Amino acid sequence: MKKKAFLFDLDGVIVDTAKFHYLAWRNLAKEMNFNFTEEQNELFKGVSRVKSLEILLDLANYRATEEQKTRWLKQKNMEYLTFIDGMDEREILPDVVRVLDFLHSKDQGVALGSASKNARPILKKLDLLSKFHAIVDGNDVTAAKPDPEVFLKGGEALQIERSHCIVFEDSIAGIQAAKNAGMLSIGIGDTKTLGEADYVFRDFTEINTDFLINLIDK
Repeated sequence: MKKKAFLFDLDGVIVDTAKFHYLAWRNLAKEMNFNFTEEQNELFKGVSRVKSLEILLDLANYRATEEQKTRWLKQKNMEYLTFIDGMDEREILPDVVRVLDFLHSKDQGVALGSASKNARPILKKLDLLSKFHAIVDGNDVTAAKPDPEVFLKGGEALQIERSHCIVFEDSIAGIQAAKNAGMLSIGIGDTKTLGEADYVFRDFTEINTDFLINLIDK
């Protein structure tokens, strides 16, 4: 059996923290007298906090000072952390643990590749830290997806060639990052949104053991 690297995004793949991001950004948008919608929140998936604020300012047509931007970034993160402080293992998305455990049982490399700077505390809160051989998050990279840096570093951390890496993502920017890295991409979510991926599944309940074995042996 071949040794592959399986790289997982966090938000929307391992756990649904997108709702917490949305609530925090929506509250911030109110200070700009702007009604931030869930549809607009889709633009923030797989994007860094700084870039997300820039997108929000553009949407709201709001000109902010650097001092305001710094304050708002801290404010948004503090509110988000307050939301995730109440998380527990019930927040893990369906069948994620089953897939992670299966990959471990087959001695495969498993890493996290996320833009979130809160990835480690979230995984600790969910008791998932031990499921990952390596974690690359927003504290370890300088370029946001669709730049492939986060996944390239994940593959390097596992010492697996990029052609043997498989990425699980829920955002188009993440799928593009995987492709830019020369890695196989698996979209988790809507087929229409993630059509660029090599495979798309609604969630991990649709990913069976045979499919995973085929990925390993491919």
